[in-house]
Amino acid sequence: MAKMRQFTPEEANAALPEVGALVERLVDERRALVALGEELEAMQALIGGNGGSLDPGRVGELQEAVARAAAGLAGLVDELHELGVQVKDLDRGLIDFPASHPGSGEPILLCWELGEPAVAHWHDLEEGFAGRKPLPF
Repeated sequence: MAKMRQFTPEEANAALPEVGALVERLVDERRALVALGEELEAMQALIGGNGGSLDPGRVGELQEAVARAAAGLAGLVDELHELGVQVKDLDRGLIDFPASHPGSGEPILLCWELGEPAVAHWHDLEEGFAGRKPLPF
């Protein structure tokens, strides 16, 4: 297994222009996928009823659109993973950058959420978002 990339706070912040743009697309595409899924679910409920006024062509279009949107979302997650970033919440645009605590050398995560101006928080591996602490260490 390949060693996971480690970021310093400076490296994480330097990566934000590229990473932030991908996360913004990820959140937008996730919203679009949810909307398509809800529309498809409503169509399927119609089918489960009596199917009245059902447009079979629209069902097929929705199924294809959902599949394309899901594939696009997966591709964005893969791009972020290739950059060394961990995606934590698709709806919020929450990501972590693996790092090491400079004092102890223990693995930590530098935490960033879409809309924040910089990577300014960190947490232990087990703490998650609720355990965020401000940088510097």
